[in-house]
Amino acid sequence: MSGSPGLDPIRIALLGSAGSIGRQTVDVVTRNPGLFRVVALATGSQASLLEEQARLLRPAAVALPGANAARLDLPAGAELIGGEDALEALATRPDVDMVVVATSGLVALRSVLAALGAGKVVATANKETLVAGGHLVMPLVRELAARVAQQSPRDPMAHPLGWLRPIDSEHSAIWQCLVGEDHADIGQLIRTAAGGPFLDTPVADLATVTPAQALRHPTWTMGAKITIDSATMANKGLEIIEARWLYDVPLPAISVVIHPQSVVHSAVRFVDGSLKAQLGTPDMRLPIQYALTYPRRRPSPATPVDLIAAGRLDFRAPDERRFPALRLAREAGESGPRASAALISADEVAVARFLGGTLDYPGIVRVLTESVARFGTGGASEPSLQEIIDLDAEVRPFAEAIR
Repeated sequence: MSGSPGLDPIRIALLGSAGSIGRQTVDVVTRNPGLFRVVALATGSQASLLEEQARLLRPAAVALPGANAARLDLPAGAELIGGEDALEALATRPDVDMVVVATSGLVALRSVLAALGAGKVVATANKETLVAGGHLVMPLVRELAARVAQQSPRDPMAHPLGWLRPIDSEHSAIWQCLVGEDHADIGQLIRTAAGGPFLDTPVADLATVTPAQALRHPTWTMGAKITIDSATMANKGLEIIEARWLYDVPLPAISVVIHPQSVVHSAVRFVDGSLKAQLGTPDMRLPIQYALTYPRRRPSPATPVDLIAAGRLDFRAPDERRFPALRLAREAGESGPRASAALISADEVAVARFLGGTLDYPGIVRVLTESVARFGTGGASEPSLQEIIDLDAEVRPFAEAIR
């Protein structure tokens, strides 16, 4: 890939362009003229926004499922891609260098595997990719890195994180802390969590919280699903499983610390006891841009951290009585990919039911617990892609029926 001044732009396929991460990726791209070219756009909904993005970015190809696709008003030259394999078709185009995965759900896993198989760089905000399919994804990533390492060991692409680049703010923070460090020197990965809107709510009162209350995250502006996951801290549990795969460290070496100000995004403790942390304002455009421009840095639209204005930075241990999903996710990660995949599927159903008013807030963890207990054991210890898809189809109706 190029993307340097005077060279050809990095050609991007953006999957999930209408979501929060997708929209912010478009903002980063348009603020860096000449550095990127969006070749392909895809989203699962919001046809009008997709049309607007297509007029702005002039992609070669666009994908939108369903009947709305036929009514899209696309700029001249933009090809409409349809069918069940549309995302994989965009992700493997010969004119694509990098695939930005801003979609949620297991639908992204097939696209990520296809992109890596075609030798594309993948920048992903999708948790399901590694939580359910880390055992499928990481061998491809390591193989790509190994090929580069044979010719140029010091090339940034000789490292797996050159090929699979995390957009999540905490994963990006750990990634940045590890640049230039020896993997053998890692002592512990410390992930920070804001604690969500119920950090100081009496545990007894959580039974009656509403979706509107759960969506009021104190520091981050995100989509509804990840905001609810932040309230339960299921997201932080899923990130522990992701980190295990991304950084090749055992689960006991990954911890979580509550940090309400969301200034320290994560830290690494090394074997000598020293601690390296990455600080930034809670703005997703910073980790998005780092993933797109790595190994270089460029001026960012994110407001720089003002330590004087921040005043103080607080840290505390998470209370698992308040956040039982954190413990449950760690246990699922220890059980293996089948339990992790069941957790992912159940969480999607549980959060949707909570937002739709058919499940109370404590019911989210109840659905997760029963689903993992039912589907997290047996079967292949490292399920294939099709087995993961089949498992998802089993978990969903089971999770829908739990009261």
